[in-house]
Amino acid sequence: MAGTDEDTVAAADDALYVLTAALLTPAKFPAVLGDDYPEACAALGLAPLADGYGLVLGQDGEGARWTVVIDDVSLVAVAIASWDCGMEYELSPDERTVVAALPGWPLDVAVAAPGVPAPHDPAPEIANGPALTPPDTSAWGPAQRRLGADEIAVQWNLWRDQIDDAAFTTEVVEAGPAEDSGRVDAEAGADPVGKDGGPGADGGTAGDAGGTEAAQTPSAGRGDIRRVLAEARAYVETPPPPGRVRSSFAPGDARTLRADGPGWSLVARTDDIAFLLLDARPGEVLPVGRGPELPGLLEALDKMAVRPF
Repeated sequence: MAGTDEDTVAAADDALYVLTAALLTPAKFPAVLGDDYPEACAALGLAPLADGYGLVLGQDGEGARWTVVIDDVSLVAVAIASWDCGMEYELSPDERTVVAALPGWPLDVAVAAPGVPAPHDPAPEIANGPALTPPDTSAWGPAQRRLGADEIAVQWNLWRDQIDDAAFTTEVVEAGPAEDSGRVDAEAGADPVGKDGGPGADGGTAGDAGGTEAAQTPSAGRGDIRRVLAEARAYVETPPPPGRVRSSFAPGDARTLRADGPGWSLVARTDDIAFLLLDARPGEVLPVGRGPELPGLLEALDKMAVRPF
């Protein structure tokens, strides 16, 4: 996503050359920043307002990095949608919508404004505080785990095609402490499946989803699957912070679910299987088959999930 070279907004007493933008709302926020919306807001020092924010990332006339936070969420949403369609859109927020001008960028930006110095943090006397920096994704951890889950959601068919349904063997998985659930039946796979593009966690070339690979072993990961499904089931009984469970478009009548918790991320289609990524299992993707109970859990999560406008 990128604006035109002429796109500018007023920030930090200078013009800002807009490079990209992102939404920061309960239904859609940069997952690399946190497991939920309040956590993502905290990473930027913002209060988690119900309507959310738009983030405008760019450079000033000296090349310094700035993140302008605005409360006109619709404007940013329209700009992003236009750029995604390959259309130009002049993102020029009204100064009255500016909530804050924060030094630095909280996300990686691969482009730079033409005709100004290379991107750099503002001088301390201008910044009035430490500059924002993107989370470290050089090693496996929460940020990379969430990025991997995002990538699987975007490239669902690529990952789904690696899973042979005939390899699943039915296993009863405890659902956890929720009083009305008792048990969740899931299916753990039988044979390892490597991701095209490299062995990922084995130290070779990282795959598209943050160096992950699909893992289907008969015993490894079943305890982790039980624990995560129990925590996900608990969300139905006790709603978590906003943004922990999100629902978005999928083909047909299905929805794509994204859920996160302490040390785990879940990606699922409401009409299909689920994938789990865990901090404790670097680079692995654990598939969870439908079974007789997973559909009900996904349906329940979808009903309480936040959705984009």
